[in-house]
Amino acid sequence: MSAGTTAPTTVLRINLAGPPAAPADLSARYRAAVEMARYADEHGLGMIQTEEHHATDNGWMPSPLAFAGAVLGTTGRIGVTVSALITPLHDPLRLAEDIAVLDLLGGGRLVTVAGLGYRPEEYAAHGKEWRNRGALQDEVLQTLLNAWTGEPFTYQGRTVQVTPRPYSRPHPPLLVGGASRPAARRAARLGLPLFPSAHLPELERYYHEQCAAAGTDGWVLQPPPRTCLLHISEDPDRSWAEHGDHLLYEAQRYAAWQSAGSRSAVRSAARDAVALRAEGVYRIVTPDDCVELAQEDGARGTLILHPLCGGMPVEEGWRSLRLFAEKVLPRLTE
Repeated sequence: MSAGTTAPTTVLRINLAGPPAAPADLSARYRAAVEMARYADEHGLGMIQTEEHHATDNGWMPSPLAFAGAVLGTTGRIGVTVSALITPLHDPLRLAEDIAVLDLLGGGRLVTVAGLGYRPEEYAAHGKEWRNRGALQDEVLQTLLNAWTGEPFTYQGRTVQVTPRPYSRPHPPLLVGGASRPAARRAARLGLPLFPSAHLPELERYYHEQCAAAGTDGWVLQPPPRTCLLHISEDPDRSWAEHGDHLLYEAQRYAAWQSAGSRSAVRSAARDAVALRAEGVYRIVTPDDCVELAQEDGARGTLILHPLCGGMPVEEGWRSLRLFAEKVLPRLTE
């Protein structure tokens, strides 16, 4: 990149979603994902990003904290973001313990985005009431903040104390995810940062207004105006022909979960791989193309590599990751 240009954030996205696979095959993909995370750590990527979904038939990551533990245990530098954790589905005290342990294991490298989710069937699968999700979210977030002080506090009418105390002060990195005003109000009231699910400057302004009204300080981790999921190839035409259906698989299943009013940075309306390619949300690009994307967006941008997207063959995922590490990353700081 040219002198004076700050490199974009680099992210390795792992969600393990794909067509139904035999346990042995899915096990191999999980092990490959952890190895990819270690490789990303060794080669200078900035973040591993994963997420939580339940009641699916496509293997979408249901236990991101367990996966985060495996990644933190095999890496030494790279950050790990769970974006998002569907926090109302979790027992608040156990969640406080789990995140505290991961925070200690990773030395503060775990970032948790607390989301409500958008699929009622996930709540039903865990015996939770969808209509109570806002109240459940309020309870779990306040409990986490109380628990991480290490001091006794009152929880559901009894005095409890959660140990161990986390590594991070005042508490492990915790953001409130969402695209709604209630999410912004909740974050502002609790003094937590806001992570919008799409580029929403108007929501950022509203959040800061709410912070001022609540007397809290906060900040917003705003997605860039353009978000795309990348696969790196020396021959994008060939890769679209051979592997475009994997990208389409994820795009269509994710889109099927979205209601009409949902706002997401990576929402797709494509019905086939040709339309998906034209849309530009999922992209197969050459290393040179990827560097151009980085130059266009600069520090505002994020390069999100998605090597195992939609059941992508592991060997093809490795090819993409290695091209990114060897032919893109070194040029981002030139």
